[in-house]
Amino acid sequence: MEIERKFLVSKENLPADLNSYPHHRLEQGYLSTAPVVRIRKEDDNYYLTYKSKGLMTREEYNLPLTKESYEHMRPKADGILISKTRYLIPEKDGLTIELDVFDTPYEGLYLAEVEFSSEEQALSYNPPVWFGEDVTNSGKYHNSHLSQGNL
Repeated sequence: MEIERKFLVSKENLPADLNSYPHHRLEQGYLSTAPVVRIRKEDDNYYLTYKSKGLMTREEYNLPLTKESYEHMRPKADGILISKTRYLIPEKDGLTIELDVFDTPYEGLYLAEVEFSSEEQALSYNPPVWFGEDVTNSGKYHNSHLSQGNL
């Protein structure tokens, strides 16, 4: 089960020392957006992911792929392949902020996600001052939606 909240972040409010945090290069494509079936390359690791419907709370299953399987499915992805850098920033209460800095065609889009162990924890979360608008309840900022060129 994935329970997360998602926030827009403006370029002016990004942490100044961003490159000091651990980060990963991600590329992902969508074989289906309803239901969501995604392939992802994370550095040198590859995954096939299924996500159920939902906004803040969704079922999510990740299966490992080989590089060859990923490359076989990559041309079959619908829409835009999304590439981004994900920074892992420590947050209070043992949480982690996953800050996504998108590449073209979404260059200039910055999304912060925080995952929680319960809906109660998610709903009581008080985000840091550098976070912008809470877009948790907007499917517009799901990567599956962005892959269709809809922003």
